Amino acid sequence: MSGFDPRWLALREPVDGLARDRTLAEAAADWLTGKVNSPQVLDIGCGTGSTWRALSPVFPKTVRWTLLDNDGTLLAEAARQIGDTAQVSYCQHDLNDIAGLPLDGVSLLTASALFDLCSEDFCKAFVKQVALEGSGVYAALNYDGVMRWSIEHPLDGAVVDAFNRHQRTDKGLGPALGPDAAPRLAALLEAEGYRVRLAESPWRMGPEDAELQGMFLDGFRQPLTEIGNLPEKDIEDWLSFRLEALTAAGSLCEVGHFDLLALPS
Repeated sequence: MSGFDPRWLALREPVDGLARDRTLAEAAADWLTGKVNSPQVLDIGCGTGSTWRALSPVFPKTVRWTLLDNDGTLLAEAARQIGDTAQVSYCQHDLNDIAGLPLDGVSLLTASALFDLCSEDFCKAFVKQVALEGSGVYAALNYDGVMRWSIEHPLDGAVVDAFNRHQRTDKGLGPALGPDAAPRLAALLEAEGYRVRLAESPWRMGPEDAELQGMFLDGFRQPLTEIGNLPEKDIEDWLSFRLEALTAAGSLCEVGHFDLLALPS
């Protein structure tokens, strides 16, 4: 599984922050507060540390964090941004090695924008592993397949359908669940006896997010071309229209996500 462009991660972080469901984050914090010993949180696919920045102000100050990613460059950037603190450690680890995840003593496992890239088999193995340890799970910003624009284009539906088909291809962790990730992960956790809550956490991007939207749209070209059900001219026409509409008055793009909180019974 390849890492992400740090610039993309930096641009999306403020929009992620506004999208996260506060009720679930606060419920996770309350659950950690009830732990007798210093709770341990393992953040997988941590990137440059956005989940830590979002949740550390909410979580108890006694929490000890381990930030884990397969990309050493992103881990180094996370360490640079977070700075020297005894409460945070770092671990480079291949996410395909679920059995090797450092879950011993982990109270809560967190992840952001990850599980829509994961396969059914990955999620099954992951749930079995965390259930063995009795760890809670907070998984935020899982793409749900919904995209809307306030300024419409006739090809919007076809583009989103093609993009969602590509979201179900292999991203390095098996054939991805894509938009089905959050409900499927919820069902697997419930089957292990977890109490699961889902909450919508949509991105809302306006003209002030033009640079982020530009990178977001630029990321459509390859998936749409690979799926191959739209002529190249239609793809380029749609992208040109969308890029021109970025800064128009009243322009808004909404991308649906789900946050999930699962706690052991």
